[in-house]
Amino acid sequence: MKISENWLREWVNPELTTRELAEQITMAGLEVDAIEPVAGVFSGVIVGEILSVEPHPDADKLRVCQVAGGADFNDNKPVQVVCGAANAREGIKVPFATVGAVLPGDFNISQAKLRGQESFGMLCAQTELKLGDDGDGLWELDSDAPVGTDLRDYLQLNDKCIEVDLTPNRSDCLSVKGVAREVGVLNKLNLNTPDIAPVAATIADSFPIDLKAPASCPRYVGRIIRDLDLSQPSPLWMKERLRRAGIGSKDIAVDTTNYVLLELGQPMHAFDLDKLANSIRVREAEQGESLALLNGQDVELDKGTLVIADQQGPVAIAGIMGGIASAVGPATTNILLESAFFVPTAIAGRARSYGLHTDSSHRFERGVDYQLQEHAIERATKLITDVAGGKVGPVLVEEVEHELLSERTVTLNKEHIEKGLGFSLPDEEVIDILTRLGLSLKSQQQGTWVFGIPSYRFDIAIEADLLEELARVYGYNRLPTTSITMEMTLPEHQETAIGLDAIRHTLVSRDFQESISYSFVDPKIQQLFDPEFEPVALQNPISADMGVMRTSLWQGLVGSLLHNVNRQQSRVRLFETGLRFVPNQGRVKQEPMIAGLISGARQRENWLDQTDVVDFYDIKGDLEALIALTSKPGEFRFVAAVHPALHPGQSAAIHHQGSVVGFVGTMHPQVQKALGLSQAAFLFEIQQNSLLNAKLPVYKPLSRFPEVRRDLAVIVDQKLAVSELEATVKKAAGNLLIKLKVFDVYMGKGIDSQRKSIALGLTFQHLSRTLTDNEIAAAVDSVISALKREFDADLR
Repeated sequence: MKISENWLREWVNPELTTRELAEQITMAGLEVDAIEPVAGVFSGVIVGEILSVEPHPDADKLRVCQVAGGADFNDNKPVQVVCGAANAREGIKVPFATVGAVLPGDFNISQAKLRGQESFGMLCAQTELKLGDDGDGLWELDSDAPVGTDLRDYLQLNDKCIEVDLTPNRSDCLSVKGVAREVGVLNKLNLNTPDIAPVAATIADSFPIDLKAPASCPRYVGRIIRDLDLSQPSPLWMKERLRRAGIGSKDIAVDTTNYVLLELGQPMHAFDLDKLANSIRVREAEQGESLALLNGQDVELDKGTLVIADQQGPVAIAGIMGGIASAVGPATTNILLESAFFVPTAIAGRARSYGLHTDSSHRFERGVDYQLQEHAIERATKLITDVAGGKVGPVLVEEVEHELLSERTVTLNKEHIEKGLGFSLPDEEVIDILTRLGLSLKSQQQGTWVFGIPSYRFDIAIEADLLEELARVYGYNRLPTTSITMEMTLPEHQETAIGLDAIRHTLVSRDFQESISYSFVDPKIQQLFDPEFEPVALQNPISADMGVMRTSLWQGLVGSLLHNVNRQQSRVRLFETGLRFVPNQGRVKQEPMIAGLISGARQRENWLDQTDVVDFYDIKGDLEALIALTSKPGEFRFVAAVHPALHPGQSAAIHHQGSVVGFVGTMHPQVQKALGLSQAAFLFEIQQNSLLNAKLPVYKPLSRFPEVRRDLAVIVDQKLAVSELEATVKKAAGNLLIKLKVFDVYMGKGIDSQRKSIALGLTFQHLSRTLTDNEIAAAVDSVISALKREFDADLR
């Protein structure tokens, strides 16, 4: 909200500079975002009066004007100025830039000759002074403007515009009166409130008001004004104050409602009375109703939207915007002024649902003083009739009982002040601060006060709110500071715990980059990757392609892969940690997962090798590096398995302690084709819990005696898993075997087409002595016999 400093100081004028005033307001919780001058830099511009106008002898579009107010004004000598404005005429008063004046943009005014005629200055439009948007002609000032007066002094342009950013709970400060009330409280000053006396009715005309939605609008005030002359312009002082608040001028009726909104904080509206049918009805919109708004927008009204209607239909969206059919125009002579109180919850969110945000909705959805409506009607009536004349009807008030209109009280306990704020306040200061804020002391007992809450403070409801007001007005910068002391117990350190950071660092060290994606995914992509589950659907999705909760982290990673590949970044290595959401017996199971994806070249671009691409064993190796962090690789097994998103011959389930904790493999070709992906991708996903606990390291002495290695190549069935072969070898070799390595797998010429050759490296060692050939031979024979017996293996 923007307010003029001069306007604010008319209400309350503390002995503070502009900067000090802004700092004080900010420290009181009303943050000042900016302080800007209300006008650009210019000088030498005065109020001039055109005394006569004659056609230019050599130019059809130019006029030669004699202007009072120039350098010889004190000698009653007019100044000649050549002007091309169509509205230049005798008797009007306009901004006159004299010779030597400097206009915005560092434009200097000097004596000139236009088509042979001397011109001593320039008559200005609003746009030439950067004081408005009207550039079609001269800016006509009020007829009582004093000729020769500096324009900056006449319009009080040496003013500042203070922009205040209010939190939603401080709706009471959405006006000059509200901010002035705060400044008065902070400086212990009384307000210079304008005298707003009731305007006596001169006609008895009334207009029926029917509150059909009393729960949303418990109070509605109206007044008829007839025989207005809206062709009369709004006074310049009013236009200027509106301009400084960022509001343009239209006519005296509309300008007055905007002015009262800024001054008192009460939104108002003026209807063309002759365009209303018989009565005003405050009701909820019915299905199928529509309304053409003042901004030219046609809206289909949602059922339940609060509207102002007559007997023919809606004429305004209550508290938001009026309709164009009943709008005030140049031909309007009779108006109905309205001033209402709408329950904040009835207005909140409605403007946004229609793509609107107005000054009225901004205030109504936060709360407007429910005792302000008649006061605002009287203020608006006086301002309008002073300019446009007219006959005034009585104030029409329709009101029903509502909990928000009833008196509210809050009890304050003295002991709680010290507990809540950390210091005590004298009783008289507590009462002084709160009563200056507008609260009324209802009763007082030993250490306890009961305060009545003013009608404009919707944010005060409990004792803690009063404590906040005391601290705010007393001054946050004056609150005492104390050092906090507390007993601290160091948390127990689990040596076996592995943090997510360790997992992230391991993957980053293997050239992965972390990806963060939405938990909401496209239902079509979800169906591709996990058709077995019916995902959790969102009731109000951000967009159609983010309609369900993910049951795997793969969808987000594949989306990132597609984004990169489509931008010529073919080498991709990504991982993500997060939750997946799996339906489980009517509930949603949220599982922390770790997922990874690789695609493209195995190495970064280099001059040695640019053609080698990743395969299944690369992603399996990355996953094994994570498993190695646990120091328990033997507890994990890779078992060939089928997954709908993975290639049936290149996928494996990850088993841990008898349970399947994840999958690894190549993306299914059909999934790859459906995604439009031009290159193979390899994926893994595993439960975080299976990787976050490590085996505690235990010291074992190193043997000083030599190792002995024996290599075996055995031919076995192609379908045999190497893990089964390794388990049998370890069991048969006994305790002397310290290392087992598979270093070759061969299928092809010289081997049965249904079998394969696996080369094993067996390393033997004893802790306290050198092994004999017989011991080693016996261990190798035991291994060969076990492989022959279990798998029908043949030595190659």
